[in-house]
Amino acid sequence: MRANSGTTPNVSPLDTPRPPAGSPPAGSPPAGSPPAGSPPAGSPPAGSLGSAGSGRSARTALTALTAVAPVVWGTTYVVTTELLPPGHPVFAGLLRALPAGLIALLLTRTLPRGSWWGKAAVLGVLNIGLFLPLLFTAAERLPGGVAATLGAAQPMVVALLAVPVLGQRLSLRRLGWGLVGVLGVGLVVIGPSAALDAVGVAAGLGGAATMGLGVTLTKRWGRPEGVGPLALTGWQLTAGGLFLLPVTFLFEGAPPAIDGRAALGYLWLGLIGGLLTYALWFQGIGRLPVTGVAVLGLLSPLVAAVLGALLLDQTLGPVQLLGFALALASIVAGQLPERRAAARTART
Repeated sequence: MRANSGTTPNVSPLDTPRPPAGSPPAGSPPAGSPPAGSPPAGSPPAGSLGSAGSGRSARTALTALTAVAPVVWGTTYVVTTELLPPGHPVFAGLLRALPAGLIALLLTRTLPRGSWWGKAAVLGVLNIGLFLPLLFTAAERLPGGVAATLGAAQPMVVALLAVPVLGQRLSLRRLGWGLVGVLGVGLVVIGPSAALDAVGVAAGLGGAATMGLGVTLTKRWGRPEGVGPLALTGWQLTAGGLFLLPVTFLFEGAPPAIDGRAALGYLWLGLIGGLLTYALWFQGIGRLPVTGVAVLGLLSPLVAAVLGALLLDQTLGPVQLLGFALALASIVAGQLPERRAAARTART
């Protein structure tokens, strides 16, 4: 019989020769060959250095993308002082939040469902509605450096809140590096004539606490299935903006006149400093360790100091440069995994 004859021989199944005892079934791979579905010879196994390296690269890229948010927020001081009308900080917060939130809702066409109406309202008030007025109050009643230093306490707030809210262990290492970051920011931005005001100090610490709680709850609740970071950002910006709407007219009255420079500043704060950066920020909170994301906020006062030196003729001396080094060291240390987690990863 020829293999290519195209006909089937009339052979009884009983006449079919049987394979010798102990031989593998027909169609099985030869002895010594790898099982089906196994990687080719020479390829790294799952969980090896190759896959670990790609995971670290992805995390580094996501961390850099998340860091864009506090870098952009560092431009707020220059934009506010150089472009916006003075005396209306809460109105600036309103225009930073509400229009951007409504744009996000129009783009995503996604509304909260069920319990997420309440969660979105809570997160919006903490991250936007309460944080911005407290931030601007501290900035008005305190020198900018003192206000920035108080705000730099947020990573320590997150490290403490992560224990009861997220069930994480208290990390003395992260608290220590958080103190180093506060010291570094203080050296960069606090001048010799800095004065303290009780209301301003309370507002600065309150802003760090509300934002820290908002960040921690954002990590705890995550996002509903099928909802992207932009939709979650829209919910929070809208909720925070609606909270600020009556507060603005109650404390500041009628809005100021808006010229071309002010319109440019409000557009920057709303579209770039609000919509884009908060979407990146909340995406990072959802996918990275929350304490590592929180310490990235130290970049904001550092960027503000650099812009002040470049655009406003402010000086950066040796003390400020030392503060930069300490703050950057704190940021880098905040991205390193805990020793216990690293040991568990190495064993798996």
